[in-house]
Amino acid sequence: MARVIAFANQKGGVGKTTTAVSVASFMALANKKVLLIDADPQANATSNLGINGKELERGVYDVLIGQMALREVLFQSPVEGLHIAPATMALAGATVELVPLERREFRLYEAIQSVLYYYDFIIIDCPPSLDLLTINALVAASEVIVPVQCEYFALEGLGQLLNTIQLVQQNLQPNLKIAGAVVTMYDKRNSLSKEVMAELEKHFASRLFKSVIPRNVTLAEAPSFGQPIAAYDRKSKGGKAYAQLTEEIMLY
Repeated sequence: MARVIAFANQKGGVGKTTTAVSVASFMALANKKVLLIDADPQANATSNLGINGKELERGVYDVLIGQMALREVLFQSPVEGLHIAPATMALAGATVELVPLERREFRLYEAIQSVLYYYDFIIIDCPPSLDLLTINALVAASEVIVPVQCEYFALEGLGQLLNTIQLVQQNLQPNLKIAGAVVTMYDKRNSLSKEVMAELEKHFASRLFKSVIPRNVTLAEAPSFGQPIAAYDRKSKGGKAYAQLTEEIMLY
């Protein structure tokens, strides 16, 4: 049965999508069967794998509102062994359309049950918000990983996110656990990065992943070519860091 891992942080620009796509890709390269679910209306995970969400007629939105089964919206990514359930333009309206629906927080969870035994890992890229899409992802997941950018403002709102996760654990998904936080965009030359790292160690203690993702130009370039770092340049500093993180997650 698949481990379902949500990558969540309501703050944008923390490397959440890059982390989700990179980890999913390296898992597939390790001969695992992986499904990446793009639950973010911005569809960055979808475009990072070379798929134009604006041209698609089916995606995660259709699954959430009950028009299609999850397996009906899957696409093969450029990485062998990695499938993606893409985000389309329609997903932006899902938070409003989900409100009157029955079991609105469990829509993604129920959809995933039909494919749970086909994959080793299911990775969910959450939107940078704490809306119904993120709640659906957290309810569907067995684990949540929090990417945190090494900047002061990245720490703001972290308490709110952890509180939301706790509420989901108490009221909707008691089996959800925080696998940990991963530091992104780390610059060892910057004293602020070290200060943020120290604060994160207070928040997460032993749940802070040892693998640290550096600030790296290659990581920023890869999405513009519609490729994950695992395909674009896995030997770059960013690629090696994500390969190490993926191994750490798989052994968790």
